[in-house]
This record gives sequence, structure tokens and C-alpha cells, in this order.
Amino acid sequence: MNRFGMVTATAVTLLIGVGLHARDADAQSAKDLAGTYTIVSATVVQGDKKVEPFGPNPKGLMTLDASGRYSIVLVRPGLAKFASNNRDTGTADENKAIVTGSIGHFGTYTVADGAIIFRVEHATFPNWDGQEQKRTLTVSGDELKFTLTASIGGTATVVWKRAK
Repeated sequence: MNRFGMVTATAVTLLIGVGLHARDADAQSAKDLAGTYTIVSATVVQGDKKVEPFGPNPKGLMTLDASGRYSIVLVRPGLAKFASNNRDTGTADENKAIVTGSIGHFGTYTVADGAIIFRVEHATFPNWDGQEQKRTLTVSGDELKFTLTASIGGTATVVWKRAK
């Protein structure tokens, strides 16, 4: 192969590699992300303090379907059971533990310009109902990560891994 051919082959290989990496890093549509994900971590930075609102080993699922619908549930493991065994009669402390240790929301989503945009229909934190939330998105292999303004203040980084 002559020098021109080698340079051309190298350039094409680099362009293909860059193209594949860019597609991986910045998904183009809801169809690219469709699937079920399990939570890896959820951290919040509040000034010089870093907190894990759902604990060091949070539990949760995020489902993104190809038509643009989503649901997310996050829970801190080990939440105490209600003494009454009735969620309508929880004590103030029991209710507070559940509110601070879990969140869920659902609605529709789109992917554009390096972000995932959630249109929250309903949430266990009702202040989010009807909101549109744009979250910076990074995708690498089976890992999806986004950042947002946390409902407890500060900036949250949430990492998900595609379920097998």
C-alpha cells in the first residue's frame, strides 16, 4: 500500500472510531437509551459537603421505553417498617424517613444536545409535577450518568447501569 493509501486508511479508521465514541457518549434518541437500568450511585454536592441521600448502596430502577416514556424509583435500603403495618397511620418520624429515603417519578422523556429531558407527569415530590427537567447526560457503554439540581439542594450526580 502506498503512503497516500495508508494515510487515507488511517484517517477513515480514526473517523469511524471517533464517530462510534461520539454516538456512545451522546445518545441521539430515546431509542438509543431504551431499556431498564439499575442504580449505581446517587450523590449530592452541597457546597463543600457531599451526601448520599439514598445511602452508599441505593436501590432503584429506571425504565426508559423506545416511545419516550419513563419511570424512576429510588430507595434507601433498610428503611424501617411502620409499627402499625398501615401506611395511612405512620408516625411523623416514620413518614419523614420514607420521604427522605425514597423518590419516584414518571412521565415522558427526550434526548437532545447532550441532555435527557424529563417531562415529569407525577412524582412523590409533588413540586416536580408538571416540570420539565433538563439533565446533562453522559453515556459510556452500559453506563448512563446525569446531573441535576437536587430536590434537597445542591447538584446531584446519578449513575445507572443497564440491567442484564
